[in-house]
Amino acid sequence: MPRQPYASVPTEVMRSIVGIAEQGSISKAARSLGISQPAISAQLKRIEDYVGGSIFHKSAHGSSVTELGKVVLIQARKILEANNQLQLLRGATSADRTPRIGISDLYASRVFEGLATSDFADVSIIADNSTEIVKGLVNGFVDIGMFLQPAGTALDPSITILREQPDELVWVRSPEFVLSPGAPIPLLTWGSQITHHVMIHTLEKCGLIYRIAFSSPDHQAHLEAARRGFGITALPRRLVPPTLVQAREYYLPALATPTLYLGIRAGLDPSGNKFLDSLSIDFFDTPRH
Repeated sequence: MPRQPYASVPTEVMRSIVGIAEQGSISKAARSLGISQPAISAQLKRIEDYVGGSIFHKSAHGSSVTELGKVVLIQARKILEANNQLQLLRGATSADRTPRIGISDLYASRVFEGLATSDFADVSIIADNSTEIVKGLVNGFVDIGMFLQPAGTALDPSITILREQPDELVWVRSPEFVLSPGAPIPLLTWGSQITHHVMIHTLEKCGLIYRIAFSSPDHQAHLEAARRGFGITALPRRLVPPTLVQAREYYLPALATPTLYLGIRAGLDPSGNKFLDSLSIDFFDTPRH
């Protein structure tokens, strides 16, 4: 009887499975891995056909791992680790693949202003909130990350911090915005951003009444709501656009100052990386660690 040929599962499929499990949804995994959502969905269907069952429960809240999926996930991580070890045997370096750069979407527009089109030719950019950038660094889906964290936050030890410095937050508003006497402070926010937590904590600590006037994960929509005068929000002082002004109203308390970090994932050699050097020069005054 002739032997049946062995089917092989590419490491890219395994990486997608781990990505969905770590990120909690197909769309977030697609962004982290720098591939399209249809592509990662096709990879998921391929492995589910191969193992004969569903790997994830899908719901409105994202994707959670099934019992079968837990077994698949263990093996996927083993395969990826073995692949990494084999690459090290042949002297592989980070230069062997396109570097993935994770940038807090608060800073993305400013990053683009300081670079030429040619600077983006050999990198994959992922703009997301700082929490997701940190997850990407820890899980190996992001090579270089620039992210904001509350002062004093204990970072995962697998992230190598190259630069850090305080980045002052200020209240901002439209020049035409006026708060009616006695009315709750209308906040423009999005729950996944560090600035959201800083604003809420500050107002509640001072016993001030507020309401969420606008909330969106889209940073540009958030800025547009501020320009339209829908309410007040917080931004790093150096990122306040010319269409907005710093809100200096007497009733607004000072905001805590978070820390901006530039870090790399475990095992990455930072030397000679042009994009990393550009971020260091453009956003940090302190020397490298």
